[in-house]
Amino acid sequence: MEDSKIHVKKAMGLVTDCFKERTIAELKGKVGIGHVRYSTMATSTLENAQPFVINYPKRGISFCFNGNIVNIINLRKELVQSGRLIQSGSDAEVLTHLLAEELIRKNDLENAILNCMNKIEGSYSAVFLTGDYELVAFRDPHGFKPLVFGEDENLKAFASESVAFDINDIENFSDVKPGEMVIVRKDNFERKQVFPCKQKAHCMFEYVYFSRPDSVIEGKCVYDVRIKLGENLAKTYKADADVVIPVPDTSRPAAEGISKQTGLPVAEGLIKNRYIWRTFIMPVQKARDGAVKFKLNPIKSVIKDKKVLLVDDSIVRGTTSRKIVEIVRKAGAKKVELWITCPPIISPCFYGIDMATHTELIAANHSVEEIVKKINVDKLCYQTIEGLVDAIGFKEEELCTACLTGRYPTPLAQSLADKMRTQSTVKRYYEVEL
Repeated sequence: MEDSKIHVKKAMGLVTDCFKERTIAELKGKVGIGHVRYSTMATSTLENAQPFVINYPKRGISFCFNGNIVNIINLRKELVQSGRLIQSGSDAEVLTHLLAEELIRKNDLENAILNCMNKIEGSYSAVFLTGDYELVAFRDPHGFKPLVFGEDENLKAFASESVAFDINDIENFSDVKPGEMVIVRKDNFERKQVFPCKQKAHCMFEYVYFSRPDSVIEGKCVYDVRIKLGENLAKTYKADADVVIPVPDTSRPAAEGISKQTGLPVAEGLIKNRYIWRTFIMPVQKARDGAVKFKLNPIKSVIKDKKVLLVDDSIVRGTTSRKIVEIVRKAGAKKVELWITCPPIISPCFYGIDMATHTELIAANHSVEEIVKKINVDKLCYQTIEGLVDAIGFKEEELCTACLTGRYPTPLAQSLADKMRTQSTVKRYYEVEL
């Protein structure tokens, strides 16, 4: 932003491909926000990319967020009925207009955000800037998604993960609390608890899969959590293997934990192609299937004639796991055990993970014995919920484990899950009327 004018640049593809040094240099000003989209609703198109910008109030707003809104259909209807033009399928655009409506009514950031929180059900770690040179962040009252605030003498910034501050040499950072708002202005900043946090519900999948291992979330080092996930698996199950092989990269710390507990050696039996995206977050199944064989290549000398204990973070649909096991078997493994650091995923996520229906979740529709046959392993060992909770280090009631238990922290999400289950619908959550 420069001279109260908000400049916008959006593109499809990897950040390194779309934002060169020249592109960044063209974005003038000392205040800005950026977003990388992981599409859990609507299509992966430029029109759905964040941030969204509107020209009023406050001389303009540019808004982006991480999360998912459960009551998005109702909010969109209300805004359209009030005369708002919603042009994309993104829930971020809906929230941008909702925020604008409340700012027009209240002309006050705190009360506008409070009113938004009263109307929104779901997960949202949000940042926006205004034409009045304000950079504002707020987090939903359950704290589903991470949001971190960092500062030094020259810079104040927000990020989804603490590693963003490490590379910028910002040592002073802290979590934005659930229900908290932080406003950064030219010469100062203020923090305020806008909405009470009655029940924390931190997403367990951030620790299992999403976040980088060098991140610190709510005071917990993700790497240490994943080490303990492996240790807890090894305390729960007896291994019959010659070598522990992690599915790169997320499962490497867990493999170390299993090795520490069992004494089995860890080896890099699968090599990752660094130029392939993470397969789980690809927007369509066809893309996921095609990427696995390009993503992983076996080291046959590590695998051939060995009893392999394969470690992975989760099984969602089962298709990726089956292809990985197939790669290991073709490399000559004598036996394949698959140990999973996450418990069975049996319910959809409505808070920002791309697991939208019961029908696509293999553990929701098949027993462990049936999954063993489907993915062609000799043995399958899932993490227990107790082992997961112990590794993360919070009380179970402070974590969102809805996808593992079917118990949701918010009422509309519970109602939606129950409705989808009883109707056996294949609709995604944002297509179902509440």
